[in-house]
Amino acid sequence: MKILLIEPYYTGSHKKWAEGLKKHSSHHVKILSMKGQFWKWRMHGGAVTLAKMFNNMDWKPDLILSTDMLDLTTFLALTRAKSNGIPTAIYFHENQISYPWSPRDRDILNKRDNHYGFINYASALSAERVFFNSNFHLKTFLDDLKPFLKNFPDNNEINTIEKIKNKSNVLHLGLDFSNFKARSHQKTDTPTILWNHRWEYDKNPELFFNVMKKIKDKKIDFNLIVLGESFGNSPKIFEQAKIEFKKHIIKWGYQKSINDYIDCLFMSDIMPVTSNHDFFGISVMEAVFCNVWPLLPDRLSYRELFKNKGHIENIYTNDNQLTTKIEAAIKNIHQIRNQSLKKVAQKYDWERLAKVYDTEFETITQKSNL
Repeated sequence: MKILLIEPYYTGSHKKWAEGLKKHSSHHVKILSMKGQFWKWRMHGGAVTLAKMFNNMDWKPDLILSTDMLDLTTFLALTRAKSNGIPTAIYFHENQISYPWSPRDRDILNKRDNHYGFINYASALSAERVFFNSNFHLKTFLDDLKPFLKNFPDNNEINTIEKIKNKSNVLHLGLDFSNFKARSHQKTDTPTILWNHRWEYDKNPELFFNVMKKIKDKKIDFNLIVLGESFGNSPKIFEQAKIEFKKHIIKWGYQKSINDYIDCLFMSDIMPVTSNHDFFGISVMEAVFCNVWPLLPDRLSYRELFKNKGHIENIYTNDNQLTTKIEAAIKNIHQIRNQSLKKVAQKYDWERLAKVYDTEFETITQKSNL
């Protein structure tokens, strides 16, 4: 089977997922993409450029698979002479209805943010199948659709939510651990705390560093590794933290080499996660694969991926409990180092998930041929 995977925002986790699917699927996957920049413009105008590229291709797929960054309705309208009769599916890494926008974003300030959510809604409505990277994401999207549609003055089409629900399913994010399996790293004598997320407000770095300051003020010894990609408007707390924790930091900033990044994970012991947003949790799973002990808030996808699987000891319910759990983990570091949750992460290895994806895609094309 021939699959055309369309990704307007070809970078980061979107790029890794697309490449992973292409590498591990038993089907012929061709990627049609654009450079991963200007995400708003990709959602607005990417469909026009990608439609032109598709129309010029001397190749016709059996399935069109897009991601949430594509305005699928516009793409199909501009390619109908060629795409007519080809089943379509959409994979949601994120969605702009539920995503917690920065209050400083100019589109929020000018009340223009609903347009991006509407692109996601219309795209989901037009696809034959809709996939989400977690049950939490699926439920959040469906729950948020009703109040979102009620924002508009009339003809809200609330009944379409049920249509989307009936054709939606979960395909957990596939992860490529092939580079991880060949590496390991010696732990330091001092317990090492890890941050390996984007340097953005929705990851709640203020709470992370405030909690670590409480640990520091108690004269508890620890090392600190702070990884992740930073952007032009990164929270100022990172600049302050670099000074505050100068004596504790052993690695700081984005690691350009995947091997350097993996080595940092293997060096780490404890990962306190403070995120206010995570539809899946790639950075969490990568660290867990490297035997880092996660401490996760009782919310978001972490309930589905950890708490509901019986890992209650890794869940905290408030800031004070997080502080207490970090202290306990540092105190009992030898015990922590012998407790691995690697099997949790292994469930999402492409080597296991590729067959699940392939079966779903085969079902779509079989139904379209009936």
